[in-house]
Amino acid sequence: MQKPSIPRGTRDFGPLQMAKRNYIFNTIREVYEQYGFAQLETPTMENLSVLTGKYGDEGDQLLFKVLNSGDFLSKTQAQDYSAGSKTMLTKISEKGLRYDLTVPFARYVVMHRNEISFPFKRYQIQPVWRADRPQRGRYREFYQCDADVVGTNSLLCEAEIIAMINEVFNGLKLSDFTIKLNNRKILVGITEVIGAEGKEADFCVAIDKLDKIGLDKVNEELIQRGFSQESIKLLKPVFEFEGTINDKLAFLKDYFSASETGLQGVKETEEILSHLQSYELEDNHLELDLTLARGLSYYTGTIFEVKANGVQIGSITGGGRYDNLTGVFGLKDISGVGISFGVDRIYDVLEELDLYPESTATQVQVMIVNFGEEMMNKGIALLQGLRKEGIRAEMYPDTAKMKKQMSYANNLNIPFVVLIGEDEIATGNYTLKNMIDGEQAAYKINDLISKIKNSR
Repeated sequence: MQKPSIPRGTRDFGPLQMAKRNYIFNTIREVYEQYGFAQLETPTMENLSVLTGKYGDEGDQLLFKVLNSGDFLSKTQAQDYSAGSKTMLTKISEKGLRYDLTVPFARYVVMHRNEISFPFKRYQIQPVWRADRPQRGRYREFYQCDADVVGTNSLLCEAEIIAMINEVFNGLKLSDFTIKLNNRKILVGITEVIGAEGKEADFCVAIDKLDKIGLDKVNEELIQRGFSQESIKLLKPVFEFEGTINDKLAFLKDYFSASETGLQGVKETEEILSHLQSYELEDNHLELDLTLARGLSYYTGTIFEVKANGVQIGSITGGGRYDNLTGVFGLKDISGVGISFGVDRIYDVLEELDLYPESTATQVQVMIVNFGEEMMNKGIALLQGLRKEGIRAEMYPDTAKMKKQMSYANNLNIPFVVLIGEDEIATGNYTLKNMIDGEQAAYKINDLISKIKNSR
């Protein structure tokens, strides 16, 4: 008999894990809706023509392709095999699993542009797939929670995103995190200063790996991509400069004396910071990281990335401004900016730091012990009464030994059980047992309900 298994890079989530994940989903959803974002969903599969060319060469390699239905080899010929995988792919696959939620969203905006009122604010909570090498914090199937605004160039949107990031992580009780901020125009300006104008895509792909492979390896890759030793030398002050956000902005103004693009990136950053002051955040958790690039090629302005400090895991949130994404689908001059929370990594961070509230350990607040047919009707009446009061309740379905029923409640971390026997029916007092401290007492139904509610 074959032993069952799941694909590498995917995970099962049992009831306890789902309770924790829903805690994250609900926290993010509540913030999104509070900031005026409306929910939508897009299909699991997109046409490959929609997906390819939007994430850079490395991103295209990580797309999961879906074989055409039926006899998918029927349209191929012998020469297609020798022509290589790219030629063969066009014959056998027309669709792929979505790589992120932003490109499908851009496709949606173009297809529904006559129904949308701009600026359009949407959020989306759905899984995405990447044919990556699985490792801790990096999965082949994972959820993203995106929020985007399209149809406005206002940098107030960037300030709102920073405020939302703070609110989400405050809601999750994660206090030690850093929001890394940069601007693609600053990165373009750097390439202009070092004499590598027009090579910003290669530059961004290389320095996006800085945290993973280190500065020496990044410099080696830049040389392999055609950057000169003189360019590497001119980059050194950018990599080595340390200081506050204001110190870095002052440094950039001098560094970009001959780059209008770079100075525009500095100006945009200053405007976002000015807006942000009005939010009166106790700690905005911001750090201006001049080497932050984010590998996705569609970003054109501000970029964000969030790291949880003290935990060995990659970024848990990322996003940025994109000006040309809908243009590839035929709708030009629609600017957008968005953010994406990586739920699976956030899940692991909260797990490692033990930040989940106790309430996520159980879905059921009270279980009614089953003493047999004679007591069952009273139990059902009480069960429905508890549920009408918003208390999550269940009755053990079988007439089993008390030990077995109590073990069931303990295994599910159910904090209370109710005992209904002949004495309880005669007096109208229900025995409530606290499964945590063992305390047991009889209550009238209203007092019993209050006791359970007040224990939350």
